[in-house]
Amino acid sequence: MGNRAAVQPLNRFVEMKQLRGNRAETAAYLAEAFAGLYAGAPTPSPLLEGGRTAGLQRLRVFNVERYDRDRNDVGTKAGASLMAPYLRHGCVTLGEAKADAVGKIGADAATKWIQELGWRQFWQLQYERDGSRIFEPMEQPKVPLSEGDENTPVPDDVLAANTGLNCMDISLRSLYETGYMFNHARMWFAAWYVHFRKEPWQAGAKLLYRYLLCGDPASNTLSWQWVASTFSHKPYFFNRGNVEKYSRDPDGSTYCTTCPAAYSNTCPFDASYETLGRRLFGDYYQGDSRNGGNTGKRGDMASRRSSFRR
Repeated sequence: MGNRAAVQPLNRFVEMKQLRGNRAETAAYLAEAFAGLYAGAPTPSPLLEGGRTAGLQRLRVFNVERYDRDRNDVGTKAGASLMAPYLRHGCVTLGEAKADAVGKIGADAATKWIQELGWRQFWQLQYERDGSRIFEPMEQPKVPLSEGDENTPVPDDVLAANTGLNCMDISLRSLYETGYMFNHARMWFAAWYVHFRKEPWQAGAKLLYRYLLCGDPASNTLSWQWVASTFSHKPYFFNRGNVEKYSRDPDGSTYCTTCPAAYSNTCPFDASYETLGRRLFGDYYQGDSRNGGNTGKRGDMASRRSSFRR
């Protein structure tokens, strides 16, 4: 509901109560109770409903068997669990999410889902160990990056979801309107923002954290650093073929089908990984374009993230 705002701690006591009214009544109460902690209109997400009851229902209908196959898809074919907001806010525990999957299909078949739950826990432990250090580069970047920081203004076309690139604009509209962005789309956006647009990863991480209902300081921040190469041994990037593969709907259309940049032959991603790597990073590019341009510490980014997941 709404989005987070940078505010000073409130010098007042907020009385919390058991919420038993309809969603409109709940939203009105929360808007008043948390006044000053968000910016913009306090509009409930049309996609996600909060609370433990909703989280457990989401878990019950989650097709964990399909997750291994379709977790990286976006749009109508997406196999994402949509559990991240409930895990993030403690409505459902990691243990409950694991037990549900094991009960449905067994531990071996649910390995990929269990791994992702493990990585969510890993990010939290990393944050507990390093504290505020995670908001600064964890390592030296492996490619040249912007010299900006979290206070660098986000470009107007990004804020308006009007970049002229469908893979960005569709995803940004979802973020602003629902508080959710598909995992793979988060990867695309982060890579485009940092490496194609040459904007600072800190500002991009701050933008997603501001709007994501599952926004988590640890997983969000460290995943952006993974993309930027300040927490991995290579930068993550992608090409048009990757977008077409994972955004394909049953009718055969993709994000690229109606993209203005595709029609005007100005798509910045329409090249091989080798070509893009040289174009983006010059002599810093080390080749090995498998897995979307980054084989990283754990393989491709599709295998390693937390907020960038589910």
